[in-house]
Amino acid sequence: MQIGIAGIGKMGAAVGARLLSTGHSLTVWNRSAQRAQPLLDAGATWADSPKALAESVDVVITLLTNEAAIDEVYGGDSGLLAGHVANKIFIDMSTVRPAKPQELAQRAQAVKATFLECPVGGSVGPAKEGKLLGFVGGDAQELLKVKALLDVICRRVEHVGPHGAGATMKLAINLPLMVYWQTLGEALSLVEPLGLDPKRVIDIFADTSGGPNMLKVRGGMIAQTLSQHKSDQVTVNVSTMRKDMQAMLDQGQATHKQLPLTALALQQFESAAHSGLDDRDCTELLVWWLSQGSRA
Repeated sequence: MQIGIAGIGKMGAAVGARLLSTGHSLTVWNRSAQRAQPLLDAGATWADSPKALAESVDVVITLLTNEAAIDEVYGGDSGLLAGHVANKIFIDMSTVRPAKPQELAQRAQAVKATFLECPVGGSVGPAKEGKLLGFVGGDAQELLKVKALLDVICRRVEHVGPHGAGATMKLAINLPLMVYWQTLGEALSLVEPLGLDPKRVIDIFADTSGGPNMLKVRGGMIAQTLSQHKSDQVTVNVSTMRKDMQAMLDQGQATHKQLPLTALALQQFESAAHSGLDDRDCTELLVWWLSQGSRA
């Protein structure tokens, strides 16, 4: 099976590295060719356009920044769906509103291709190790054709319903984590006067019943950021978090559900973004809250 990836950001690069390390043939495309160079050095093949990528492989995985990027890469004269793609399978792993995979499925069907959504839970580390969580929306029979491929990328693949269901599940999975960043900042503000070492504080929090798995995985980076007030490494930036939270609120409104905590957390993240943190790692939200947001 020939596999292609469109979108070589942090996650695209990690998924690509995983596929190459397990012996898969890989072709890649990205708006910036330089971002794909490590994969090319590892044995991947370059495609000159999304159209060329789709025509040269059996399965295309897309990991794109937002819905505007998805429209650009899938559409247009040189887009993924522009060429001879009958019987090709497209799998989008981006985090978007549920309406987008529903739309993409219709566009793929119009050119006799198959579309599945599989937004994933997890960050760069789990992606490199094949330990993501995949939430698939689409035809269950079509999923069977690529289940072995997804099992290389994900430690758990769940078919959760028709197109749009995967996006809905991903937003729901991310929601408690997004809100937790705000609650953690508030909790740290209470113990800040104690003057304890940040590494020790995070270790204590991680060992409690209220400490999510995220603290166990990213606790070291959080403690380092709290100590140095800056993170040179960017795993998930504030801009991406704001985008996802707005999608959660949009979906809540579309289904007549209230998400008051999400709305309040997003307000704080927007304030942090206006302070210059939009492109910074999410761990800096905690530093910002301690230095500015928590002041009465």
